[in-house]
Amino acid sequence: MTPEAKLKQLGITLPPCPRPLANYVPYRVAGDLVFISGQIPVVDGEVTCKGAVGGGVSVDDARAAARVCATNLLAVAREAAGDLSHVEFLRVEGFVASAPGFTGQPAVVNGASDFLVEILGDAGKHSRFAVGVAELPAGASVEIGAVVRVTASA
Repeated sequence: MTPEAKLKQLGITLPPCPRPLANYVPYRVAGDLVFISGQIPVVDGEVTCKGAVGGGVSVDDARAAARVCATNLLAVAREAAGDLSHVEFLRVEGFVASAPGFTGQPAVVNGASDFLVEILGDAGKHSRFAVGVAELPAGASVEIGAVVRVTASA
């Protein structure tokens, strides 16, 4: 099943490629690599999850926000590659706004990792990091960037 068919089966419509909040581009292409800027959990122009995880934000809510970030990553990857069937995720870079003492960042970023594998299968498997930070843009609880490889022309 193609990634687009899998998204349709799950009732998921990818948004248009999110536009940057400042002076940067959504992605840069270098050969067959695409470097995707960090995506926060934005749906219809609104941040869906704000605050520190382990403080006022639950791990489950933050994991759902990471899935939204991954949806936005897929939208950017589709724009860059033309077709998600030609995209392979190599690295996921996860940042979690964390309350002091919170160490569950990997569980939060699993929301993105699990979703990418669900949609892309083996092409969604990736290396990654998940780190805690004090604050993220727009008060978001999660921000996720990625490096993908385009395996063939769409």
